Amino acid sequence: MTDLSNSLPPGCILRPATANDIWAIRKLVLSAKLDPTQLRWQQFWVIECDKSLVACGQLRSFPGAQELGSLVVAPAWRGKGLGSYVVKYLIQQATQPLYLECLGKKLVQFYHRFDFVPVDWQNLPSSLKWKFGLTQLASKIVPIISVTIMNYPKF
Repeated sequence: MTDLSNSLPPGCILRPATANDIWAIRKLVLSAKLDPTQLRWQQFWVIECDKSLVACGQLRSFPGAQELGSLVVAPAWRGKGLGSYVVKYLIQQATQPLYLECLGKKLVQFYHRFDFVPVDWQNLPSSLKWKFGLTQLASKIVPIISVTIMNYPKF
């Protein structure tokens, strides 16, 4: 079980997204240059601070696995532990083996703090090979893109 004892800043709450949040979620995801496809508000948890949506993350379900994705914190709110709080919460909500995809080494270090470890392509559940396949192909064509698939092994 992941420790959520670190509290959110005053005026901030973690809550499930609502249909009214979809445009704010899209704006956050696009601002971070993340994949804006397959954003379903029903899969998101958001952090709202002073009535503004400042962080989000989603937990997507696939046959035999789940993906933690679309984790974004608004630039003005970074460094306050909001991203870590969402990651810890989504780990607790996971009901199947949990995976994620990192673009860049900095994100690998971030997720490693929560015990995520790199996983080889051949060890992925088949339901995720299709999902992560495009990014893997892109990283082979344009080797500047560092892509790491990670797994939360404590499931």
